[in-house]
Amino acid sequence: MSYLEDLFSLNGKVAVVTGASRGLGKAMAEAVCRAGATTVLVATNKTLLQETQQRLVDDGLDAHVITADLSDPEAGNRLIDQVVEDHARIDVLANCAGVTMQGHALDYTDDDWNKTLQVNLAAPLQLTRRAGAIMKEQGTGGSIINITSIAAERGAANNPAYGASKGGLKMMTKCLAEDLSPFGIRVNNLGPGYFRTDMSTFSWNDPERRKQRSASTMLGRWGMPEDLAGLTVLLASDAGSYITAQDFYVDGGWLAKL
Repeated sequence: MSYLEDLFSLNGKVAVVTGASRGLGKAMAEAVCRAGATTVLVATNKTLLQETQQRLVDDGLDAHVITADLSDPEAGNRLIDQVVEDHARIDVLANCAGVTMQGHALDYTDDDWNKTLQVNLAAPLQLTRRAGAIMKEQGTGGSIINITSIAAERGAANNPAYGASKGGLKMMTKCLAEDLSPFGIRVNNLGPGYFRTDMSTFSWNDPERRKQRSASTMLGRWGMPEDLAGLTVLLASDAGSYITAQDFYVDGGWLAKL
């Protein structure tokens, strides 16, 4: 193995990726798995998870499936307990699961607000506490990657809970990074811009919105899920060993463009 291959390798590590059945979570799960990690793919849709798992296994990789609904406040604890029972350790946690509930602020329902904050903000905290305790006990450090959004930096209409959850996650990550730093555990944010996923289907299918979103980036295009692969492996591996409490926006230059 070359120096660079060794630096970015995840061989011998166990990675847990939530929201791994589709979109960004799926791409990130595939990235860490192809970098050598024993990878646990987590989502509610078992069929989609198993399809991805089978493709990775067919390529000689080590992929596993656990179904969990993170809108259930107890699901995160059960998930981490199952991973430890099955694999004895956790080295990487990627909190990719997320929901978005459209609605004007004046009409926004408590149910949509509570579910969004549970999945997008409370679940990452719960998973980090449980996985972080395992990483501390192992004594070998670890990496936690949270998925924020350009919505953590810019206000958007008709979705107050999503912006609140991502803005909260952005700052929570910095607090968690400080608390976990004595144990060699790094916590960082990966913030996508507009990506071509199931979650963005409404905007993508509207030609005017699609064009406007592309024009708002410096690169003139939407992101594709595989655009997150390189940064995911960097943050998960020893190549990112001195990176913590940072916000990495993969947005084609959206936030910096006038």
